[in-house]
This record gives sequence, C-alpha cells and structure tokens, in this order.
Amino acid sequence: MEFDAVLLAPRRAESVARGFWLDRTINDDLDACLAHCPDKLALTAVEHDSGEVRRFTYRELAALAGRVAVGLARLGVGRNDVVAMQLPNGWRFTVLYLACSRLGAVLNPLMPIFREHELAFMLAHAEAKVFVVPKTFRHFDHEAMARGLQTRLPALARVLVVAGGGADDFDAVLTEPEWERAPDAGSILTQARPGPDDITQLIYTSGTTGEPKGVMHSANTLMANIVPYAQRMRLGADDIVLMASPMAHQTGFMYGLLMPIMLKASAVLLDIWDAVKAADLIGTEKATFTMASTPFLTDLTRVVTETGAGVPTLATFLCAGAPIPGPLVEHAVAGLGAKIVSAWGMTENGAVTTTLLDDDRLAVTTDGGPLPGVEVKVVDPDGAALPPGQSGKLLVRSCSNFGGYLKRPQWNNTDAGGWFDTGDLAFIDDAGYIRISGRSKDVIIRGGENIPVVEIESLLYTHPAVAQVAIVAYPDERLGERACAVVVTRAGKSFDFHEMSDFLKAQKVAVPYIPEKLIVRDALPATPSGKIQKFKLREMLREGRL
Repeated sequence: MEFDAVLLAPRRAESVARGFWLDRTINDDLDACLAHCPDKLALTAVEHDSGEVRRFTYRELAALAGRVAVGLARLGVGRNDVVAMQLPNGWRFTVLYLACSRLGAVLNPLMPIFREHELAFMLAHAEAKVFVVPKTFRHFDHEAMARGLQTRLPALARVLVVAGGGADDFDAVLTEPEWERAPDAGSILTQARPGPDDITQLIYTSGTTGEPKGVMHSANTLMANIVPYAQRMRLGADDIVLMASPMAHQTGFMYGLLMPIMLKASAVLLDIWDAVKAADLIGTEKATFTMASTPFLTDLTRVVTETGAGVPTLATFLCAGAPIPGPLVEHAVAGLGAKIVSAWGMTENGAVTTTLLDDDRLAVTTDGGPLPGVEVKVVDPDGAALPPGQSGKLLVRSCSNFGGYLKRPQWNNTDAGGWFDTGDLAFIDDAGYIRISGRSKDVIIRGGENIPVVEIESLLYTHPAVAQVAIVAYPDERLGERACAVVVTRAGKSFDFHEMSDFLKAQKVAVPYIPEKLIVRDALPATPSGKIQKFKLREMLREGRL
C-alpha cells in the first residue's frame, strides 16, 4: 500500500523545531520500558463475560509483541501492509499493534459494531492483507462474516480468528509458536522498523461524504497530542489507566494503548462496558484515570452513588464525545470524588481542547482551551475571524493533525496555512475557551459514536416506499443524541418503524446506525430550491411538533 499522507511534509520542519514532533515511535518507548522497568505490570486485560484476567509485565509484553511480529512476517506482512482487526479491548489488541510497529506495518482498527455494509468498503479501501476477528463477540458470529467478506476481497490474504480453532486460529498461528527463536527473527525485528513519519495507524471516521474516510496518522502526529495531554492531566509513571472506551476509537487507542506505554504507566482494559464491573476494577486495580463518553460517566456515577462502592483512587474522569450536563458534573464530583474534565477532539487530531483540573465549573460551560501545539479560531462563511461569543466555523491548526484521508486528498479540508475545517460550529469566550455550538457537517453523535447520516439516508432512498427521507438528531439524556428518520412515502405506499429497521438490517448496517425513531409526514420543510431544512425538523422534534 502507498499512503498519500500529503499533510505531513509541509509542516515537518516547524513541528520538529518547536519540539512538538519528537521523532520517536512506540518502539522507542517500549524499548525504554524494557530498559527502565521491565518487570513492572504493564497491562491487565479483563474479559467481562468469561471473567478471564491476563496480566503482562513490560518484559512479557515486549517479548510477545516480538513473537507475533515474526509470525506476521511469516504470513507475508511487511512495511506499509495493512493489518485490519475487529477486536474488542484486550491484550491481543495491544500486542497486535506493537507487533505491526516492529514490522513497519499499519494497523487498521475497526469497531466491533461494524457489519458487512461498512466492512466491505473499509477492507477494500485499505487493501487489508490480514483481518483479525473474534470467533464471536456479544453473540455475533464475526468469523462467518469475515469468511463471507474474504471471497469479495482479493487483497485479503488471511483471516485469523481469536478462539477460532483450526489452521486460522490467532493463537495457534501467532502467539503459541516460538517464532522469536527462528534464525532470522533478529533481523525481522530490527530491519523493518518504521520511522516517525511513516503511517502507523489507519482509522475510519464517518462524515458527510457518503463513505467512511480513512484517517492516516504517523507516530509523530499521535505522540504530539499524547504528550501535552498527559502533562495537562498530570499523568505519569505511577498512574493506572482504566480503558473501557473502545480501543478501535481514537480515545481508546491513543489514551488506553499508546499513552500508558509512553508514560511507563499501567493500563487496565475492559472489553464490554459494565459500570458495576468498572467500579469494581477501579477498586481492585487502583485505577487513577479514565476517559470515555458522557454515558459512561452517567452510568459509573449512578452505580457508585446507588451502591456506595467507593472509587477513592480515581483522580480524574475525562469526558468527551458530547457536552456534559451541569447536574451530571455536580453528581459525579460528589459521587466519585474525582476531577471531571471536559474535552473536545476528533479522530483527525485527537484531543484538541480540554478544561482544567482545577476548575470543575469549566466542564459545564465550555469544552476547554487548546492543548500546547494547538491553535483554534472561529470564522464566518467568508473565512474572517469572529469576535468572542459569536458562533461560526471552527478551524484547528495542530501539531497532531492527521496526514490526510487515504486516497481522498480532495477531502482533506486543510488550507495552505495548515488550518483544518473541523465541520463543527463553535464560539470562543473572553477567556479563550471554546464551546461547540453545533455541526455544519451532517453527523449525529450517539453516545460518542458518529452516525453516517448521508450513508443511511442513501440506503433508505432505495426502499420502494420511500420518496424523501431526512435523518436528524433528537436529544437523549444518556446518549446525548439519537437518530430520527423523517420520511415522505411514495403515493399509495406505507412504511413503518419495523419495516425500516428490518430493511436496514438486511443491508448489513451496524445496529447503532439504525434510526431509533421514525416519523412519516406528507411533506418535509424545504427551501424554495427544494433543499430539505433539517434545522426546522430538529426544532420540531425538540418542541414536540413532529
């Protein structure tokens, strides 16, 4: 695979000169852990359903990553080859990324919620060479889905299955053979290591284009975000990071996989979110920090408050993905005894802004101020900067901005000055803090998960009963937003919620992407030119007029 990360080279010299790009990779940080704290507990991985707990010191983690790297090389994986995986949080996720990093291969983490509709495009677009899936996860047969996809993907040479048994069993192929004893193991593990500007992660994000976009990141862009983030959160080697947010999202990947290794800290991974289990793990593992979306904070606060189970070691809960309601911050501070931090960011650049540890009030009223190495500005439709308090397009220029969208440079949304158009609307207050006020892009964020509105609308338009459709958000106390489809039917046709849901399921759409409400109307509000006025539909939903 050739990666067209055209946004990296123009800003390299300045980013290095200003100390934002460290010219390191995760290999350097894992080597440093081996040198300074080889027998320190690096990773604890907990499987919710089975109750299995696996622990690894840094010495054990590095040895297993090397073993898997040689095993991948035996499968033909090398520099710039894409290894895709649809795994939940767990030790294999971490080991697989570290192994790819040893080879200069690129990891493509895919959310376990994705089904054939999303995966067929992503795996083909990424030209994935190897695809790793669980046999089953949350009662879904991922192996059967992967086998069906493989027949349609000529570049996909191998599917490996966790707990699959047989010739393609992940452990039988990669972790059980002592690959590190092979005569050529040493050269494999040293000669192909990537540079800091090589692409190390390819991760897909939903947008308004009608197809997912492949975000390319290098070690420099990822680490340029994690270092100032950890400093602002006052995190160090003594911290224990609980990560229950999916590692196939940027949140889990950057701050649950990379950050603990960079800090020589410890990580605790939970594969299925369960607030009772999370509270128990914070107590038994003495977790000090976690990051997740608003529903996780709501659930954990409720469990701790109702059960009286204290989480005294938890110092900070960083909440991102949706605004935090004021009462929730108050309840969380009282119930958890932790600092509540609000943050805003994107797959394309990681966390952009955060509030401060010393002022919980900011988490209610703002999305925080930019991290070091990050600039933000709010502009009008003509690109002119707006004064404090006025809402407009939010632009970001950051040392952690991505390298571009794979094979789609025309969508990079970055001008000659390095300013990236986030697609969000915001205003900046007098103190320099931002507040997200809306989205200019047509995306709904349900519990921190972006719903690809255009893609789902396009599918619904293929239904014989649908003449017009608009999918809009409606507020939800726990998830922030849910999706509602507003439909005009064709003459003489009927259409109900169950028909819509069954139709989208038949298209192999991820279940969380299916609208949770359907409203059928005679007509949709539109401009004189015929453009559907979604803002009016949102207002009507909020006011109960739909």
